[in-house]
Amino acid sequence: MDHPHVSALSANPACVINCVWYDGEGQRHDLPLEQLSETLQEGAPGFAWVGLYEPANAVLAQLQEELGLHPLAVEDARNAHQRPKVEAYGDTLFLAVHTAQMVDGQIRYGETHAFLGARFLLTVRHGGSLSYAPARSRMEREPELLKLGPAMGLYAVLDLIVDNYAPIVDEHRDTLHALERDIFSDTYRRAIVVRLYDLKRDLTYMRVAVSPLQDVLAQVMRSQVAQGLLIREEVRVYLRDVHDHVLRINDTIDTMRDMLGTALSVNLSLVTLAQGETVKRLGAWAALLAAPTLVTSWYGMNFAHMPELEPKIAYPLLIVAVAGICVVLYRLFKRARWL
Repeated sequence: MDHPHVSALSANPACVINCVWYDGEGQRHDLPLEQLSETLQEGAPGFAWVGLYEPANAVLAQLQEELGLHPLAVEDARNAHQRPKVEAYGDTLFLAVHTAQMVDGQIRYGETHAFLGARFLLTVRHGGSLSYAPARSRMEREPELLKLGPAMGLYAVLDLIVDNYAPIVDEHRDTLHALERDIFSDTYRRAIVVRLYDLKRDLTYMRVAVSPLQDVLAQVMRSQVAQGLLIREEVRVYLRDVHDHVLRINDTIDTMRDMLGTALSVNLSLVTLAQGETVKRLGAWAALLAAPTLVTSWYGMNFAHMPELEPKIAYPLLIVAVAGICVVLYRLFKRARWL
């Protein structure tokens, strides 16, 4: 089989990112969609790998006919608002997983739907999802792996999806470490609390995307359809490795969410303590000012018989008494660490 690369690409719609046939030796041959069913019926060893990005309904309908896909699975792939799941339709597995990527400092989420058959792999990307060209290139560099069938291509796609989570988690961890100094500051800064909240929200959304992938991979490996027809034992080792990566990323996300929750509580507690210290200092200075104010207010009244009116030293004695009261109060507040 030999299909010219340029003519095959030009014959396919723009939403068809990749449509190739890998022969029994793991060698790549590009082909148009119209030849999929014909190629599959030839019975030659190998499998087809088709990659779509936000495909038109006509393209999905064509692939449904070419590959014999179940209409319910095609409808799910068309709507692109699915929960992560695995469904078996006859001898075909349908997977829906969530993807994520960083765009302008924000996490953008998307979906990838995969149809795994005995001789084909179809991936449909929607929304925030990086190209799976690196996964295909990786497999093409190791033709021996491609000989294991389309399940190996599915492993490469899932592995790339999980690997794309890692830099996002690492970036959020670095941001949390950079905020640690500000978190334990005595001064309240609204921007810090807002940033902590944004980080925790992002990690919560990411956990919603990552956590179900554990069950998806476990179901794929346990599926009777996969065990009997689609996934060879040699491929299960690779899928278990992806499962381990998902577990590690999920544990990291959970740990960071706990750390962010604790950081928010500690920051608010420190701010509350700092405000309490400020209130104590203000109260101490208010008491120091209240003592002379009280005494002098007495002598501001218009009474005829006041202690300082007749004795010559009464006024200096009053000043000394007020100063003494202030000194005593200051030392008491200082000992109590209010000043």
